[in-house]
Amino acid sequence: MASKAAQKRLTKEFVAMQNDPPPFIWAVPDEKNILTWNYIIRGPPDSPFAGGEFHGLLLFPPEYPFKPPGIKMLTPSGRFHPDKKICFSMSDFHPGSWNPAWSVATILTGLLSFMLSNEMTTGSVNSNDSQKRQLAMKSHAWNLNQTRFKEAFPDFCTPFPKDLPNMGEQRKPSPPAPLMFNPPDSVSSPSATMVLPNTLPASTTNPPTSAGTANIKPKASDDASAAAEVALSWGQILWEKWRWGALIALAVIVSRLSSGRS
Repeated sequence: MASKAAQKRLTKEFVAMQNDPPPFIWAVPDEKNILTWNYIIRGPPDSPFAGGEFHGLLLFPPEYPFKPPGIKMLTPSGRFHPDKKICFSMSDFHPGSWNPAWSVATILTGLLSFMLSNEMTTGSVNSNDSQKRQLAMKSHAWNLNQTRFKEAFPDFCTPFPKDLPNMGEQRKPSPPAPLMFNPPDSVSSPSATMVLPNTLPASTTNPPTSAGTANIKPKASDDASAAAEVALSWGQILWEKWRWGALIALAVIVSRLSSGRS
């Protein structure tokens, strides 16, 4: 039977597991005994256990958190003997190194790290990477045939292994949204520039003169220039007419004088 300290602590850790599970790990207490927890470890993708689903037990003493739990892995993994206690620094094989601050999440994270190593200890077995991969491929089917697994994890009894709440994805922070400026309706083009009133320097209050409009004169000047050009044209025409008329008249006078002399 769990002590009040163990009951309180394990209840708190269950809430923490629900809210923030470690990568590749999930665990729940037995409905009838809070001192017995079932866990699932999923093989990380960069390991020989990739795609594997490994079910095991944490067996807490009534004195928890002042004494460490026993730890077993039930699913054949090629790393540990099925249903046999595992010796490592956070298990009941080493009560002297136990730290009461360690939690369910800490223990299982340590177990996963130990699983990925090649260190031999009580409860471990020798196998090569190829054998580990083969067992990982068969692990989910093996779990589906185990009553304890089906009772502890009914939501994970699916045709294919189901992802745990935390599958170790690295969530990158979203880049800041670009500052957007929505021009008013009067600005029809996205590339149009809005000029705020009273923000231009004095030298730019008049619109700049482009190369194509540099010689354009005000309207009054245009009219005077056109009138001068018309007057000049008519003067030239009259002069030409007067000159030719004078030449014809002179020719007539000369012709008469010549006739009179003859």
